[in-house]
Order: sequence, then C-alpha cells, then structure tokens
Amino acid sequence: MISIGLLGCGRIGQVHALSLSRIASARLAAVADAVPAAAEKLAASTGAEVRTAEAIIQADDIDAVIVATPTTLHYDQIHALAAAGKAIFCEKPIDLSSTRAAECRAAVKAAGIGFFTAFNRRFDPNFAHLQAQLAAGVIGEAEIVVITSRDPSPPPLSYIESSGGLFRDMMIHDLDLARFLLGEEPIEVFAVGTCLVDPAIGDAGDVDTAVVTLRTASGKICTINNSRRATYGYDQRIEVHGARGMLKAANKLEHLVEVAGKNGFTTAPNKHFFLERYADAYRIEMEAFIAAISEGKAPSPSIDDGVAAQRLADAAAKSCETGQPVKLG
Repeated sequence: MISIGLLGCGRIGQVHALSLSRIASARLAAVADAVPAAAEKLAASTGAEVRTAEAIIQADDIDAVIVATPTTLHYDQIHALAAAGKAIFCEKPIDLSSTRAAECRAAVKAAGIGFFTAFNRRFDPNFAHLQAQLAAGVIGEAEIVVITSRDPSPPPLSYIESSGGLFRDMMIHDLDLARFLLGEEPIEVFAVGTCLVDPAIGDAGDVDTAVVTLRTASGKICTINNSRRATYGYDQRIEVHGARGMLKAANKLEHLVEVAGKNGFTTAPNKHFFLERYADAYRIEMEAFIAAISEGKAPSPSIDDGVAAQRLADAAAKSCETGQPVKLG
C-alpha cells in the first residue's frame, strides 16, 4: 500500500484525492492547505489526516507527495521533498521559469527520487490512442500536427495576474502534447498573441488569443491555437497529417445522440470544461504514477518533460513579445 500526502486541497487537489480513492493499492494519508477549512473538508471526505505541509514532507509514513499548490510554491516544496527522499507527483508547471524548473530537476536527480509531471492530456484515452496509432506508423511519418485548445471563458482576472501568462499556464499542456506527438524536439518557436476577448487581460500583461508554430530539425511542423473564449464549450481537438493519411481526435460531447430534421443534423454540446472533459485522464495518470512507484520504475511524464515544455513556453512568450522566432539549442 502506497501512502500519499497531498499539498493543496483546492480544485485540482480534490480531483487527485478522488482519483486516489479509486486505486486499491494507494491511500491518501494526509492533506495540507494554507486554508485550514479546505484541508479539514477534504480530510473529512477522504479519511485522511490534516497536517502541516512541513509535517507531510518530513513524515516517515508518507511514501510520495502530490504537489497541487500554487505554482509559486512548487520550487521550495520540490527541493524540500527531494531532500526528504519523497517521490513527487507535481502539477504543471513545475515553475514559471525554465531556469528554476531546471534547478528543481537537478535537485530531483541528485536525490534519485521518482518525479511525475502531471501532463494529464497524454492519458486521455482518445489522445493516447491517436499517439499509439502514430507510433505504430499507421499514417507514416507525421508532417503537420494541429492542436486546438480553447476555454469556454476566461478565468478571473486575479488568476490571470498570477498565472505566468497564457503560454506558461494554458498552452504548456499543448506544448507537451506537441512533443508527445512529434516524437522529436522543436528547434524553433514562433508565437503571435493578442487580446480579443477582454482588454483587461491585456492590461494585466497577458494575451487571450494566441497561435504558436513549432518546427523540428527534420522539418515537422506543429501549430497550436489557444483562445480564452469558445462560446460553444471546451474545445479540445488534435489532427496529425502524415505521409500516408491523417489521424484526428475530435471533441468529447455531452452525449452521442444526434437529432435529424429539415435543418440537418444536430449534436450535443461539447463537454463544458476541463474537469469533465479530462475526468478519465486524471484517473489514468494517477494510476500510472502509483504503478510506477509501486514497481520502482521511473514515472512518465518525467521532470525532464516538465522542463522541456517550460522551455517551449518561455520561448513562446519571448517570441510573442519580440515578434521574432526563437531558436532552441
């Protein structure tokens, strides 16, 4: 039985607690949050103890820790967990700076602990199947990857101001998916961004609409488009064009019933937001983490994947600011 500690009892922490409750080989032993009421509420629903973050990090009865705290706390918590020899499941991004994320990587590797970067979209059954088909050569070599990711509405402005920006907060999932699908590292990043949804987002120093183009050494191209507004629901699609065909993963709908009439066919709306859209992915990624820890294997996505995606996010932000492509060594 793997004993887990949880740092952060907000929305995503609650999702991970629910996932753990469905895994027979793991238990949520202790939780911590800066808001005591949040920790107490989650503890009451899961049977976990309420402890301080420091107590969880140093506890002898905790095997691994989920870091679901605000990103600004990750750096210190990762270093402390590495020093304590605890395996880590860390929400993205590792840090808002790829340089600091690399420093976290150095601490993790020096400690020899397992580290899982929570890029849950890799575990979405449809996206995972698409990648498996691509890896099996069903359409030959990938040539163009198109990733669409659009939220139904912007988050609160207070969140925007502390998020690190669209590229580091929202698009980082898509940048990881690009690496996952391309099968090789991008060597050039070009980004454009603007504010078309809410001028206040621009006043906060961010963009709400963006397109990024990635190019690999072999010439493969990936385009990612993000928007903070999609009036028709959460828009999550992938298309991969290859030498012998195309692979496509469409949106998940509320149901699969179609209505046909004189105006054509009508389908259900998209799943409304990420918690519903990626419910399966959150469960499967936690199962993968627990299995890796139980079997003494290196978790994947690793901290290397987290750092690589952060480098791409930093490059995209720089390209958007300067209007020039950014080359990566």
